[in-house]
Amino acid sequence: MKKRIVRFEDLECWKAYREVRIYVMKIIKKFPPEEKYALVDGMRRSSRSTTENIAEGFGRYHYGENIQFCRISRGSLHELIDQFISAFDDNYINEDEYKNGRQLIETALAILNGFINYLQKAKSGKYNEPKNSINEDLIEYENQST
Repeated sequence: MKKRIVRFEDLECWKAYREVRIYVMKIIKKFPPEEKYALVDGMRRSSRSTTENIAEGFGRYHYGENIQFCRISRGSLHELIDQFISAFDDNYINEDEYKNGRQLIETALAILNGFINYLQKAKSGKYNEPKNSINEDLIEYENQST
């Protein structure tokens, strides 16, 4: 039986990005007060933007727009990688925290790239699915690059 996605919360990419967001919210609590409106704010906004854009793209009910919002989300995750590097360089996080965050991000990127690939194929009609219907059984999440 095909698993249909009916809510953005059902998407594996949203779930993975949510894990990243939760991790970011946990580690920024220990940053110094002078970073409140700089690195802390940037990391908070980047991590929130990732899940928000996936949700917004899903709600557009159009493959092309969904792809565009997923790409924006992917860009925010790359921005977050740079912010993790800065946090590590400035000694706000240790090596283990950096590696754990980086691993969560890399996993989330692989999953999102698989979803984008699926959406591109669905948009082209490859799957013969009802218009703008998402069938998770057809998504190849791992080892995708777009």
